[in-house]
Amino acid sequence: MSTTTVHSPARYPAAPEALREAGLRVTQSRTAVYDALAARPHASADALFADVGPRMPRLSRQSVYNALNDFADAGIVRRIEPAGQPMLFELRVSDNHHHLICTDCGAVADVDCAVGHAPCLTPSQDHGFAIASAEVTYWGLCSTCAAAA
Repeated sequence: MSTTTVHSPARYPAAPEALREAGLRVTQSRTAVYDALAARPHASADALFADVGPRMPRLSRQSVYNALNDFADAGIVRRIEPAGQPMLFELRVSDNHHHLICTDCGAVADVDCAVGHAPCLTPSQDHGFAIASAEVTYWGLCSTCAAAA
């Protein structure tokens, strides 16, 4: 199952600016991983390594994972963990959006909040939690796979 991304082009700050604002040291490997993710939202660490590795032969797969974990810890990357698929990463962290995932080809698309404001969905029972956000994943066939079915 290959993963493709359906998205609207977003504008993200340049890697050095984003890294410095997040309190991270600007390195060649972090910059390369950030730039690859800006060009390929909803990418797995392995996909990013495949993109960056040929240009940086000394870069290890572990370095990509480390950079992504540093980015997530600093709040400049969001982890997406679709059931049965590799963890994906994206730079779109400034809103409370959700995802559509194709059960056939693995395509991922962003979808704005179901209600239009955070936390998007009001649970039937909050058990005393102060809800800050909601993660919703819609599963189904993308238009290409549906047309082929």
